[in-house]
Amino acid sequence: MSERGALLFARYAYPPNELGYCGPADAGTLLRTEETAGIERHARRFEGAWCYLELLAETAGLADPLDERVVEAYWIGNELLDLTTPTVLLARLRDRFDGQWGGTWRDAADRALAHHTFQVFDVYPWAGLLRGPARPTALSVLDRCRIRTGVVHAVRGESATVESRPLRWTGTGLAPGPPRRESVRWSTGGRSLIPGITPGDVVALHWDWVCDVLTPAQAARVESTEARQLTALGLAPRR
Repeated sequence: MSERGALLFARYAYPPNELGYCGPADAGTLLRTEETAGIERHARRFEGAWCYLELLAETAGLADPLDERVVEAYWIGNELLDLTTPTVLLARLRDRFDGQWGGTWRDAADRALAHHTFQVFDVYPWAGLLRGPARPTALSVLDRCRIRTGVVHAVRGESATVESRPLRWTGTGLAPGPPRRESVRWSTGGRSLIPGITPGDVVALHWDWVCDVLTPAQAARVESTEARQLTALGLAPRR
């Protein structure tokens, strides 16, 4: 088991796990960086993410679903995404998600991607609620659940002020809105999954948490993968 991959998984999985949205109980397991075997056991119980990691590893010929390259492919994106075809992915998802209410993934033969954006926008039901009375809730969940990029403006204790661009509904689709500043966390109770952050850092955000400090290439990949998925789903704004 790759310790680096396990810790990378924990960085992105902790925020929704802490909120009780996915994964098993005791999200604090993911903060115990000295116990990577425990993180691995915890990760295997993420019913959504784990099936993507398994498939990415298999198609890349890697034995470990927590290989750092596999974990990066799912949360951020890299060349491993190109090795898995939509047909193969959908066959795997039918085993995992058949019977689950909502979502458009069954009709996604042209856009299925083993990436977190596909789970957020196609497997979860929220995108389908954007054209109805539940739009405010759906938009908020989609914005927070996706991995988004931001720039750190200030750090104060275990919190930071970060500028990011929230999703907005244009009337025909989703697009990044004007920049806004928000207060997020990067540490809790003296425990963090990253060494620290400084003003000017470009970071990955998941719910109200800083997951990682990104390279320019990684930030561009997060943004371009989301744009690709929204276009394929028909949710990119029309010009």
